[in-house]
Amino acid sequence: MKKLISEQIVDYLVKKETKHVFGLCGHTVIGMLDAIEGSKLNFVSVRHEQVAAHAADGYARVTKKASVLLTHLGPGLTNAATGVANAALDSIPMVVIAGDVPSYYYGKHPHQEIYHHNDGSQYEIYKPFVKRAWRVDNPEAIGDILDRAFRLAESGRPGPVLVSVPMDIFSKEIDTKHFERAMNSITDVSKPSLDKEIAKKVARMLVDAKNPGIHAGGGVLLSQATEELSELAELLDLPVTRTLMGQGCIPDSHPLQVGMTGFWGTEFVHSITTGRDLLLGIGSRFAEADSSSWYEGVTFDIPNKTKLIQIDIDPVEIGRNYPVILGSMADAKLALRAIIDEVRAIKPEGVDRPELREAIASAKKKFKEENAPICEDMRFPMTPQKILTDVREVLPTDGIILTDVGWNKNGMGQQFDISIPGTIHHPSGLATMGFGPAAVLGAKLGDPSKVAITLVGDGGFGTNPSVMATAVEQGIPVIWVVMNNNCFGTIAGLTKGHYDHTFGTQFTTASGERYETDFAQIAKGYGVKSKKITSTEEFKVVLEEAINCGEPYLIDVPMENIPVPTDGVWNINDIYTPKENVKGGVHYGGEVFKSKHKTT
Repeated sequence: MKKLISEQIVDYLVKKETKHVFGLCGHTVIGMLDAIEGSKLNFVSVRHEQVAAHAADGYARVTKKASVLLTHLGPGLTNAATGVANAALDSIPMVVIAGDVPSYYYGKHPHQEIYHHNDGSQYEIYKPFVKRAWRVDNPEAIGDILDRAFRLAESGRPGPVLVSVPMDIFSKEIDTKHFERAMNSITDVSKPSLDKEIAKKVARMLVDAKNPGIHAGGGVLLSQATEELSELAELLDLPVTRTLMGQGCIPDSHPLQVGMTGFWGTEFVHSITTGRDLLLGIGSRFAEADSSSWYEGVTFDIPNKTKLIQIDIDPVEIGRNYPVILGSMADAKLALRAIIDEVRAIKPEGVDRPELREAIASAKKKFKEENAPICEDMRFPMTPQKILTDVREVLPTDGIILTDVGWNKNGMGQQFDISIPGTIHHPSGLATMGFGPAAVLGAKLGDPSKVAITLVGDGGFGTNPSVMATAVEQGIPVIWVVMNNNCFGTIAGLTKGHYDHTFGTQFTTASGERYETDFAQIAKGYGVKSKKITSTEEFKVVLEEAINCGEPYLIDVPMENIPVPTDGVWNINDIYTPKENVKGGVHYGGEVFKSKHKTT
């Protein structure tokens, strides 16, 4: 039996229980849109491809399954690139299906072809950040390619893949037998655990260490290993520090959860990580932001005082940034379960460290008490701390939060308590402005039963306010809280701190006057309910209204530009304001000097 390839692709996606395809029309993909129309698939149409990519990213984060992005060739593919790269750096599974020029016109410079180095080479644009990029040259191969694409996207360290399809191939008829294997294939791949002897060795090292600890990254959440992490930590009374992406790996209120490390880490958190004689790093790449630019003795003191065991699903990350005494490629959930079993065999009664728990509780209490005045301050424009405090009080504990870039990410990672795993999602690796407003659409579609909200700066929201059109058209009741300080706040703080001006970071008119965007008015133009906050007292009332209204809602909140407090170190500070022990912007030897300008 023969059938159009576009129709067979739709059949395959439906068989895989795909519900939504995110994308934007273009002449190379209308054959696919024709097949989607009338099918069980919902096409989430957007006004810019980056919005589609971020929405697909948010959907995959919530559902834990590869999302599907459909995009036109050329500018469609390049517009989506930022969102796909953001997903790649955060290990989010996604299958990108891109239309391409007709296969018989390669090299003839057809409309919108990318060709400067090779004919028909648009798929090569994505090679630096996707796990695999395919160009479909043989119509009969597309079923097998899609099958491999989904399997690769979801296995190992998850991430996006690209399938570039010439538009004439979408419209070819082929025998359905070429899709039979794909239709009957199982794409779930079993994950690696620890070898029993390795698990026993790790367990013995943790039991014998004087001051062991755990550093948890986003891999713990990706593998849904939060229960195992809590169990191991409680069994041996191990302090747990985390990366930004690891927020929620165990509740922030847990007595053994210390907090976030790195650029926006606190002195107490870093005293814990530098004070370990043995550290189990699991699901973390020990990236720059989480490791204070790898300066010795600031966030970590590896290998001088601390020996590192590193377990990660991606073997290339093991030992990349710190030397290890033991490294193993394994799924975090399976690895932790294997270690727990061996610890119970060695020391079934576990270990109690009451002094450690008391120290963690005392430090958390002190931080909250010192922060309380600004968190409760009723001045207007609002302080970012007060905005976060009110959101936490009003938002259901199982509400889904998407952050963006600035206070809403860095400050929330440091100060916003998460009690349920998987309820907060940050754009960490690429730290892309505009992620939150679009990703929240996908997150809400991924779990319609939950309240879905994004906190985003005015700079981030201003990159693509057309997200509101998609929310209205699709009937997606999300909430955008625009923390409006009329600038690119983080960069404004850095510029002011080092150069004593804010050139290029503040929003002003040509005459130098303050320029303020009224996002509430823009929202009304899109048909979105909105409110511009005029007093601090008003914010919580409006937020409660937004949560209960069942429609898309934008809240424009005037906010002061206050730096995120931190004891962490960022190498860029030493590049802009060099110290005597910094050469060429790279720290070397001697005493560690923290920048006189706090990271903002």
